[in-house]
Amino acid sequence: MNRLGRLLALIFIFNLLIGPVSATMNVIVITDPTGADPNGAAAGSMSFAQNMFQSTFLMSKEKRFAVLSGGEGASTPRLMAIMDVINRLENGATAAEAASAANSYQGIRVMCGGPSIGAAVGGSFDAYVVIVEDDGTITVTPYSGGLAVLPPGKRGAIIHLRNTHGNPKYGTATRVRQETAVNIGKMIRDGYSATYIVGKVFEEVSKDAGEKYGGGAVNLVSGVSTGDMFTPADLNETGYPMDEPYVKVCDECGWSIGYPAAENYQTCPVDGSKLKVIYAYEALKDAITVTNGSVSVSVYGTEEAGVVQTTQEIVRASVKKNGYSAEAIARSINRAIKNGFLVGVNYVEPKDINVKPSSRAVGVYYTPLPDDRTAPPMELPVSSGLLEILGNIQTALGFIMVLLVLFRSSLISSFRRG
Repeated sequence: MNRLGRLLALIFIFNLLIGPVSATMNVIVITDPTGADPNGAAAGSMSFAQNMFQSTFLMSKEKRFAVLSGGEGASTPRLMAIMDVINRLENGATAAEAASAANSYQGIRVMCGGPSIGAAVGGSFDAYVVIVEDDGTITVTPYSGGLAVLPPGKRGAIIHLRNTHGNPKYGTATRVRQETAVNIGKMIRDGYSATYIVGKVFEEVSKDAGEKYGGGAVNLVSGVSTGDMFTPADLNETGYPMDEPYVKVCDECGWSIGYPAAENYQTCPVDGSKLKVIYAYEALKDAITVTNGSVSVSVYGTEEAGVVQTTQEIVRASVKKNGYSAEAIARSINRAIKNGFLVGVNYVEPKDINVKPSSRAVGVYYTPLPDDRTAPPMELPVSSGLLEILGNIQTALGFIMVLLVLFRSSLISSFRRG
């Protein structure tokens, strides 16, 4: 709770500095209320609005719940509503008991949920609740304001969707909200995981309703988040458009490059293979879906999106080929730096790679280059010490040559007299 408290304090400071932030699409999907499936519960938010920072989807890894905020009310009441909901969840409330707190704050919407507590949305909203029974029966029910609940123990979802003013597709939310809810029910019935379904929701809503800027998503069972993959880099800007290409990847070696730089590459510069285009909604699904071969990669020491994404792909390819070997990962990263595919960071050593095979996680710690350099020093076949010695010898020889030129007449005369 202390960590969430610190985060809320930061959000409050953000609210003093930035313009309005409101997630107009919130979704929670629960496909396995027992919590056994590592991909059985997921949530996410996005909007056409600006400032879609990760504060719009808070997650507790310990207690496995998410809190998604939105609405048209002021920032301070929204913060108070979020704190109220979190306090209730921390004290053992169900999603319904917690989300009902939003009704005390005008114009605010809070959605929350987790695999064991169900899901609920309270306050000001237009949403559908989807319930899928064990016999495959799908119920899709509309709600507008107050409280809407997916009971604990039930498979289903809640999706909220409104259009942001200024969105070119304004007026589509009512239709898309219903169509997407029905599709969620069908996917739950057909056995798709919650993380997969959330990825499809992002695809459908971003394409059809235009509420397309990240935002991001979380895996509530495994505690995995998209983090800042799609959130805006600067204040009062929109996040990454979820219906556009995000990165190009080589399936053979793991090399990748993010957009817009990816537009300059059609084949992999390492092995010549054709590059695969990954859209943002696909990257979101892959980031929160846990498989036996999946690897969670955290990058420290740089905030360059291209470096982070490329490092993640290199690490995943290395782990797939060599296992959780810090030495092998370091070699792969250094090869990419040497070839110019990773720019602005220094070479790494195995001690800079933190591997945790039990949790399928790898941390990479970069050292930024000094003086705004883009590449480390060249790897030369001789040591710098030897070069310094050679330089000193060359300086001495040059000095001798100058003496010979200046005193050649005297030297010649002396030689002849001798």
